[in-house]
Amino acid sequence: MEKRGKTLARIHRVRTLQLGLTRADEARAHDKFTSEQTLSGRIALLVEAVAPVHETQVAVSLGAAAHYRERLQKSADAAVERMQAAEHHVGRAAEATRAAKRDQTAVEKLLARADADAVLKAIRAMEESPAFRKVRHDPC
Repeated sequence: MEKRGKTLARIHRVRTLQLGLTRADEARAHDKFTSEQTLSGRIALLVEAVAPVHETQVAVSLGAAAHYRERLQKSADAAVERMQAAEHHVGRAAEATRAAKRDQTAVEKLLARADADAVLKAIRAMEESPAFRKVRHDPC
């Protein structure tokens, strides 16, 4: 039974480390998603800034604005794809964290059960042990 307790303790340490790593991965995924959202917002602001203005009369200026809008649109499309990928990664990381927490909880329950079994075994051993009665003599 002692060997099983050591094995469970080692598994618990490993599962705790895995849980910490998955939580860190989930935090990184959330940070990446937030930065992708920020980048997408900045690109949207640039697109608005490059939008044609009615006062602009020069064809070169309109051509340059069209060129920049096209490039910004490509950047915006790429940012949306990266944001969707980051969102998908956040979902996978959250699921991995939940799975790691379930694993750790299962090991903790096994440890608690092993401790309870050890206590019951010790109680039974005490109950089954022979009772020694000490015979006391009065001083003569």
